[in-house]
Amino acid sequence: MSTTAVEARKSSSGNVSKKPKSVANKAKTAASTKRGTKPASQANTKKNNAVKEEPDKTRPAKKRKVLKADPAVDNATEVKQEELVVDGGLKADDEDIHRWWEEDPNDHSVKWETLEHNGVIFPPPYEKLPDDVKLKYDGKKVDLPVEAEEVAGFYGAMINTDHAKNPVFQANFFGDFKEVLSTSGRALISGTSKFIEIESFDKCDFSDIFAYYEDQRNAKKALPPAVKKRLKQEKDEAEEKYKTCYLDGRKQPVGNFRVEPPGLFRGRGQHPKTGKLKARVQPEQVTLNIGKDVKIPEPPAGHNWSEVRHDNTVSWLAMWKENINGNTKYVFLSQSSSLKGMSDFKKFEKARELKNHVERIRNDYRKELTDEKMQVRQRATAMYLIDRLALRAGGEKGDDEADTVGCCSLRYEHVDLQPPNLVTFDFLGKDSIRYFQQVEVDEQVFTNLQIFKKEPKGPGDDIFDRLDPSILNKHLQSYMPGLTAKVFRTYNASHTMQKQLDQIPNVGTVAEKVVAFNAANREVAILCNHQRTVAKSHEQSVAKIEERVEELVWKKYRLKKMILQLDPEKPKVLGKSYFADTKAFNKTKLKAIHKRVVEREQEKVEKKFARDNEKIKADREAGEDVKLLTKDDLKERLKVVTNLKEELQKELDTGEFEIKSSQTCEKLEAQVAKLDDRILSTRLSLKDKQDNSTVALSTSKINYIDPRLSVMFSKKFEVPLEKLFTKTLREKFAWAIHSADKDWQF
Repeated sequence: MSTTAVEARKSSSGNVSKKPKSVANKAKTAASTKRGTKPASQANTKKNNAVKEEPDKTRPAKKRKVLKADPAVDNATEVKQEELVVDGGLKADDEDIHRWWEEDPNDHSVKWETLEHNGVIFPPPYEKLPDDVKLKYDGKKVDLPVEAEEVAGFYGAMINTDHAKNPVFQANFFGDFKEVLSTSGRALISGTSKFIEIESFDKCDFSDIFAYYEDQRNAKKALPPAVKKRLKQEKDEAEEKYKTCYLDGRKQPVGNFRVEPPGLFRGRGQHPKTGKLKARVQPEQVTLNIGKDVKIPEPPAGHNWSEVRHDNTVSWLAMWKENINGNTKYVFLSQSSSLKGMSDFKKFEKARELKNHVERIRNDYRKELTDEKMQVRQRATAMYLIDRLALRAGGEKGDDEADTVGCCSLRYEHVDLQPPNLVTFDFLGKDSIRYFQQVEVDEQVFTNLQIFKKEPKGPGDDIFDRLDPSILNKHLQSYMPGLTAKVFRTYNASHTMQKQLDQIPNVGTVAEKVVAFNAANREVAILCNHQRTVAKSHEQSVAKIEERVEELVWKKYRLKKMILQLDPEKPKVLGKSYFADTKAFNKTKLKAIHKRVVEREQEKVEKKFARDNEKIKADREAGEDVKLLTKDDLKERLKVVTNLKEELQKELDTGEFEIKSSQTCEKLEAQVAKLDDRILSTRLSLKDKQDNSTVALSTSKINYIDPRLSVMFSKKFEVPLEKLFTKTLREKFAWAIHSADKDWQF
């Protein structure tokens, strides 16, 4: 574990500045007064005030109702029904924005008054394989019932993946495949009426199926850009009505409105059910939740919904149970919707509230580390580990689930003790991510862990045998309503990020500041054990960046050589050190760079030629009378590559550089300075990529670090927000973007 992360934990009891008053709240109050209305804080005292909706001419008049006041809505504000937060980019002074984050954050049992949506999209039906594509068994082609052929195709399409090579995956798949065969019909030797029993996985040959699906994938990739664009447009048009719903008259984006297609379950880590069949979900398994007085979406032809509910105390639109683990799947509003935003806002506000109680909680569990009651002592020790190491609480797992644990479910073999106070934790956490850390703990905590591991306990026995998450969370809620072990994790992650950001000097380029921000984020990810495996393409992408740096340095070398060619006396003016790097390139290195540069230029020309021809084809299909580009046209375009190759070869042979009449030493020096900035930025990008190759920064940034910290950093350090948040995150955290300023503190 990094020293910084440990120090951040040890110092997590530091003072936190008070939350500043919301500037937006003041502006809003002023705006309300100017319009001749009461501020929201006064207007909300009347429970049943009505909000006037601006007429929506695109929808039937009978659905344009006067809504009851939503507790999270500013009653003094008119709301545009069609308004969607896009890119977090609503104007800060727009009085029509539904600024729910400035209202009372308390939860309410009623989530909506009216809800209108179009249901879910089901995956397309299975298309049978061509007659010449068969599973082979013991060297013979076999005919399978359609249901069994589909399952065989799931495995056949992925035989080149690591999943398909896993013995557990293979065994689970083959067991379910045989079960489908037994219920749908038996296999026949192809072209005969003779049955064949498929009993051995090792005798199955899926190569023909794999080749077919591989050809399909390649054909799809090879489609002309115009065709891909048309297909995407058709898909988008077909899905358009499912992408949004109307919640209390406001248009809101829907999350994943597609029912997951059938396939083989992958699972994470060493999941015991990996390879099992994810059955196709039928409409008869789907329950819809929708408003009472709106049209019920039609199910697919010949089907019915399982149930239609009108429950306004929940926020899901549809649900069904999947067959692997029996989990319920839900369709919710998207991450950028107001309901999701409210959920995030409340989560982080709950974590901020903890700062008012955390010292009292810590003082109490320190005292209870020596309590005579074993359950109390175990509870205090668990709270110490959850607080200091950001461990999850953990819970019971069934025999058919991955063996993942948290603090309360740690077993004897997961904890190794080395006197005087070094503890090694080694276990599989959430999503089967290995948690392996060596940490120094307080002397009493070490003593307690020794007691909890004392004989007759051994491997397989629980360390906290008198504790479970429900007991722990019940105790925590005696300090603060809604406090759970997870709130500690969010609090410590955001608190650590605040401390890290406070240490960053507000100097340097934007690229340097982004690297510093990511380094702070990395400390939080390490604290939360957010790991990832190094991507297979990591080395290749690093090599490409290194080549890019080398080529930028080479461009700078050429510019400096040109300066010397124009004015040999320049070293006396600029200093010899300025030209020191002109000796860094020998002929061998230059040849390699020249080769790459020429090849890349040729590839660029050829790709542009292909794109232009595809555009011409699309124009011709639209009826325009235009001719396709020919090989002669390509040859003409490639002359620029030939000229470049000749120019570089001449430089190599003579050491002389072709200088345009418009180029002066001053202009070349300015170009060198720009290249220096680009080289620095690219090298920082490379360092950032290497430093974060095994750490998942996004998990902590999305789920555990208060997004207002990122917004504060952006505004205080003058770093464009798009450098920190993707477009999706800017939409998701629109509330944070509008509510935090450069002085905001967690």
